[in-house]
Parts: sequence; C-alpha cells; structure tokens
Amino acid sequence: MPVPRGSRSANGKGLRSSKAQAMENTRGEAVRAVESQEADKEENSQAKRSPSSPQGAPKKRSAFGDLTNAHQSKKEVLKGTAKKVLRSEAAQELSRNKEINLKKSGPKSLPEEASVNSEPTVKEGLMPVQEEEPVLVKKEPSVEGASAAGQPEPSEQMSGMENIEKVEEDPYTNTEYAKEIFKYMRKREEIFPISNYMVKQHDISKDMRAILVDWMVEVQENFELTHETLYLAVKLVDHYLMQMVCLRDKLQLIGSTAILIASKFEERCPPCIDDFLYICDDAYQREELLSMEINILHTLNFDINIPIAYRFLRRFAKCAHVNMETLTLARFICELTLQEYDYVQERASKLAASCFFLALKMKNVGKWTPTLEHYSGYRSTDLFSLVKRLNFLLTYQRHDKLKAVRTKYSHRVFFEVAKTPTLDMLKLEEILKNSV
Repeated sequence: MPVPRGSRSANGKGLRSSKAQAMENTRGEAVRAVESQEADKEENSQAKRSPSSPQGAPKKRSAFGDLTNAHQSKKEVLKGTAKKVLRSEAAQELSRNKEINLKKSGPKSLPEEASVNSEPTVKEGLMPVQEEEPVLVKKEPSVEGASAAGQPEPSEQMSGMENIEKVEEDPYTNTEYAKEIFKYMRKREEIFPISNYMVKQHDISKDMRAILVDWMVEVQENFELTHETLYLAVKLVDHYLMQMVCLRDKLQLIGSTAILIASKFEERCPPCIDDFLYICDDAYQREELLSMEINILHTLNFDINIPIAYRFLRRFAKCAHVNMETLTLARFICELTLQEYDYVQERASKLAASCFFLALKMKNVGKWTPTLEHYSGYRSTDLFSLVKRLNFLLTYQRHDKLKAVRTKYSHRVFFEVAKTPTLDMLKLEEILKNSV
C-alpha cells in the first residue's frame, strides 16, 4: 500500500536530524578528548620539571627555558644566544682560573685539556686543587748511589763480577740489607777468636770433645732442630771451655745446655727442659741444667750472636748459582769439621769458603769466580792450604767410631753426598795449580 507523501517526508526529516545530532555529539566528544589529552600532556611536562618529582632526580638546567618554564617557541629563540652566553662566561671563568693558578703555583704549566662545557664553581676567589700525577724522571745511577743500592760499581762490572743483591720477590731474603749483614758478621768474627784452650783442660781431651759433638749431632736430628742451632751450640761449648776449666762428668751437661741456649736463640719452638733431661738419660737434675745455663750466659756476658760457617755457605752458594746437591756437599764437609778440634781456631767465613771451594772441585761444576772473591773476601790462593786439610779429612777418617755426620749425609734427603768420591791428593794439587 503506498505511503502518504506527508508521512514519508516527516520520517526522512527525523532520520536526517538524528544523524546530524549523532555526528555533532561524536565531534564534540573528539574535541573534548583532544583537549583532555593536551591537558594531560601539559600536566605531565610540568610534573617532569618539578624538582620534587618521584620519577627521578631533577634535570640539569642547561638553558633558560627550564628556569622560566617558557614556551617551546621561546626556547628555540633563546637557544643560540644561551649557548653563546654560556661559552663566553666559561671562557672568562677559565681565564680567571688560569691567572689564579699561575699566581699560586708559579711557573708550573696547567693541564692542556680543560673542560669548557662544565661550570667551574668558585667561592670567594678559591679554586679546587687538582691532583697532579707524578712525573717519573729517569736518572742515571751515580757511582755513590750504586754501592748504596747494592749495585756493582763500574770497576766491579768491568772485572766480570755479578751483582747478587738484586731485589727479589721473596721479602725474607733481605737483599737490601744482606751486604751490610755479612759485613757486620765479618767484623764479629774478630771479636770471637778461639785459642788453644785444651792446654789448660786437664780432665778432658780432644777425643772427648769429638764424642760430645757427635752426640750433639744426633740430638739435632732427633729434635729436628735447624743446622744453625747445632753450629751455634758447638761455638758456645768452645767459648765456654776457653774460659772455664771443666770436669769430664759435666761435659755432657755443658753440651745439652748449649743446645738449649742455641735453641732459644735460633728456633721458633725450642724443646723444653724435660726433653734435655731425658736425652741425658736423667744423669742431671733440673736445677743443674738451669744453673749451668746461667753460668754459661754469665761467662759469655750474654753475647751469644757468634758468626757461624753455615750462614756463609748459603751466601757463597748464591754467588755461584750452584744446585742444592753441591751446597749439601759443602755443608757435609763443614759439619765434619765441628767434631775436629784442629779447626776450632779457623774463622767461620774462611772455613765456609774452603769447604765450598772443595765442593766445587769435587763436583767439577765451576771455579772461584771474581764474584765469589768479592763477596767472600778471599782469593783462591788464600784457601789452598785449608782446602788440602779438608780433603785429607775426607779421605782419611780419623774417628772411625763417630759416624753420626756421615750416616746423616748418606741419606737420600741429603742426596747421599757422604758417598761422593774424594779427590786424590796429587790430583788436587794439579787442580789447585790450574786454578791460579
């Protein structure tokens, strides 16, 4: 059925009006949304500029726009002028800083690189002091400073002598003080000479002393004491017997007390008194041992830092750069002389040098070099007579029953150096002639 014209037009107008209203509503909502977004952006930008923002620390103020919260257009206008002003101010500040530093430090030169963009802070004309790195200047060592630093002098270098006082990584070697230490020990040798004291000892003999020293070597092994303790103990016995007359029944007491004193001087943990009473098979009382200790110390005036040959051997081995087997052989020869009374009057440094010289020839590993001559203080010709006596001691055993030293150095720990073949006397004479 056809629709009337009036009703159709009314319905069309109603539809068009509803569409237009909907479009207007949509357009209004979009405008309001855009306005709200801009407002949110403006609030967010202000929140970021706020110095108390919880989002982080305040921004660095590098332009005037941050100070005045100006519009972006103003920032763009002031951007070029702000940079120029900052650069001019920084240049002025830098020039003033240079003048202040020149007045304070004199003719010293300033660092080449300076931060132009950074803002120096100056309070009442004071500038922050910058730490300058030390400049290392290489100086040629002088002749006077060379000897003080342990370096060989030019004459020493020309003679082929090697400097063994070089600084090492091990601090316990004391390379800085080694030269002075051994020089002091050489002076101490003159204070402790040993005379022929057996002429006034009526109740003891050289053989008794040899038996005592052989027993002291066994004590040193049983207690696992250092060799320095053994050598010092023998020295204490000799110096005490040189001043005091002793009876044979007190000789072992003197030897054990000497080991006790040397242990207190050399060892980190010395044995206790009961141990010494035990090794003496309870032949003495505790009071006797303590009384003898006081007596020995008073007799020697408490001066017991006596130079021993064992320390010099280590020094000479370092000069020659020999292996441990050669050094152990020299120690074996030197330890054999402890029980021989004929060697008590020899200086410790000379005895050590002669033992080391003989060990070099027995092993055929070197000669008496200028370095050894310099650091030992002895020429090879100064040692010939003593070397011959030592070789005779090795070849012909005087005390067949006293085997503590030979048994000790026949062990694998000591490289079995006691089994080393000795030199024939005639062959030694030839070797010594060729060494001149």
